[in-house]
Amino acid sequence: MVLKTFGWSFAVTALGLVVAVIYGGWTAFGVVAILSILEISLSFDNAVVNAGILKKMSAFWQRIFLTIGILIAVFGMRLVFPVVIVAISAKLNPIDAVDLALNNKDLYEQYVTDAHPAIAAFGGMFLLMIFLDFIFEDRDIKWLAWLERPLAKLGKIDMLSVCIALIVLLITAMTFATHAHTHSGHADKSATVMLSGIAGLITYLVVGGLSGFFEDKLEEEEEREHEAEEKAAAEGKPRSAVELVGKAAFFMFLYLEVLDASFSFDGVIGAFAITNDIILMALGLGIGAMYVRSLTVYLVRQGTLDDYVYLEHGAHYAIGALAVILLVTIQYEIHEIITGLIGVVLIASSFWSSVRRNRRLAAAEGGSDGKAEGTSGA
Repeated sequence: MVLKTFGWSFAVTALGLVVAVIYGGWTAFGVVAILSILEISLSFDNAVVNAGILKKMSAFWQRIFLTIGILIAVFGMRLVFPVVIVAISAKLNPIDAVDLALNNKDLYEQYVTDAHPAIAAFGGMFLLMIFLDFIFEDRDIKWLAWLERPLAKLGKIDMLSVCIALIVLLITAMTFATHAHTHSGHADKSATVMLSGIAGLITYLVVGGLSGFFEDKLEEEEEREHEAEEKAAAEGKPRSAVELVGKAAFFMFLYLEVLDASFSFDGVIGAFAITNDIILMALGLGIGAMYVRSLTVYLVRQGTLDDYVYLEHGAHYAIGALAVILLVTIQYEIHEIITGLIGVVLIASSFWSSVRRNRRLAAAEGGSDGKAEGTSGA
């Protein structure tokens, strides 16, 4: 099971490390290994959230996510995206931007640093909306009940998450963006941050809205199949959950790709603290992205989210923390280790809470079974 799920990740790791040694010797090998670990540590919450969406999709779309999706993630976000950012911000054509990335690494890094406020605002707003929509939804299972109960009540107010996100964006533009961090010091990037943040918000609303629309359509089909499922259950056959197909699955796939892109922003920017070599960056972050994809599929196939019910909560709190960190980095530098540790601590806490919950339920079930046996024996 592990080899089947992680086989491609192991193969890409071996190939990537060999290419690194050929390209730049053992120093390059070390850089690529560090970048791979950085990407995995920063993106574990991404895998958990992805798994929550992917488990609704059919096996076909899970394969698409692992094949075409990984091409978009590795080559699109880790290799093409930084070059496109430089081309736009420096007003260069793509060929000149690639030449700059390969032959003038210091200037290339400067351009990416200057584009950071726009990237952080876009990714920060997209991730913030994911977090807000999660905490304002009333759920049967609550992890931090003292916090989640009142937030669920507040969530009944229409468009509350959008209003809060816009307020956060406005505060960010008026505070952090006025002294945004660039390679030449601090500059006023208020307008850039506002435009990029609104673009991130619109992207979330459009892609999320389309996904929701087609999910609603699918629910209508589920109702029609409900009688057939009941009949199958009566005959002793296992009930099969209706999986997302067609347009619904396509838009969920699109949503996953935009989500992955937003998660990759901090990894791409953070990678410049280790190297400004675009080749080593693509190799290291690409290997990390492969493991995140494989881990997502592993969580789905093992049913981990069903067994450890608070994991999804922990991942969404980590998303909220990452969104805030991205917005703060518009002005202040925050080390990637801190970002990674916050996510790891939140997810580890939610995992431990899930384990304790499972033990309590098992103990309660064992106690009730014991009482039943005692009664029947009497």
